[in-house]
Amino acid sequence: MKKIGILGIGSYLPERIMSNDDWSQLIDTTDEWIVARTGIRERRFAADNQTTTDFGEMAGLAAMADSGLEAADIDELIVATDTPEMFFPDSASFIQDRLGLREVPAYDLAGSGCAGFLQALDVAHSRASVGNKRVLVMGIELASRFFDWSDRNTCVLFGDGAGAVVIGPVDSGSEILAIATGTDGSRAEILSRVAGGTRMPFSMEVAEKRLHKLTRMDGREVFKEAVARMCAASHSVLEQAGVDLDDVKLLVPHQANMRIINSVAKHFGAPKEKVFINVDRYGNTGSASVPIALCEARDLGIVGSGDLVLCTAFGAGFHWGAALVRL
Repeated sequence: MKKIGILGIGSYLPERIMSNDDWSQLIDTTDEWIVARTGIRERRFAADNQTTTDFGEMAGLAAMADSGLEAADIDELIVATDTPEMFFPDSASFIQDRLGLREVPAYDLAGSGCAGFLQALDVAHSRASVGNKRVLVMGIELASRFFDWSDRNTCVLFGDGAGAVVIGPVDSGSEILAIATGTDGSRAEILSRVAGGTRMPFSMEVAEKRLHKLTRMDGREVFKEAVARMCAASHSVLEQAGVDLDDVKLLVPHQANMRIINSVAKHFGAPKEKVFINVDRYGNTGSASVPIALCEARDLGIVGSGDLVLCTAFGAGFHWGAALVRL
């Protein structure tokens, strides 16, 4: 099988900024309270007329342009999102049409929460390896459409955004050296949105009680699992690739909150200067956070050609993953 590398990276962040002070006008909170507990100072929200497809189009166009490829060169599309365009068909169908791709396989990977992009990258890597394909992989979240704006414990955490990469066969240079993903479904209830599926179909009672907006989250358990799983997955990919942490230029963790990021860095033994952070400006953008951060780190010149980057994420399910990439 040929080596598979990242051919291009792109992202999209909406223009609307929601600061902590803005939130304090709507709910009982303060900038100091939010920063102390999360490290988040502001986040981006979609405009009223924007949808998942709009975000996917912008991030996809950016990634393709960065790769020097056109729509006709893409052989497959995988979209990781928990905030789809509609229940069915999947968001990938709409994005495939919007981008003008050929009639290639296009599908969503949903429900993995913040680990969605790395799980999609794992699938895309195998597809590209055996099929000699160029695969467009996206993480997209419009969380602002789904959370409860009156719940100060959750609403201040999230932001909207999209990130994308094009991966495909390479002869040299860029390479995805190792990927590790996993799932522990026995902990699924700890982080979930219970209404809207077959267990609790949408109804007037669900709407009146706003259960479709309710995210169930045991913050303490999520914290412990996130740190442990992200560190273990990161060690796994380094071991697979035969690489030491000292050789890694940058750690790009899922941007959940500063407490989790700092704990992952501490337990993993990564110095602060090797850890990329943008959660203070964008909040938790779910499956979009890793590709957005990777794109921004590259655009800022923090990493460049030949550098090793270690990405890791954890999400509902529980799902987790890590990937070691040479840019």
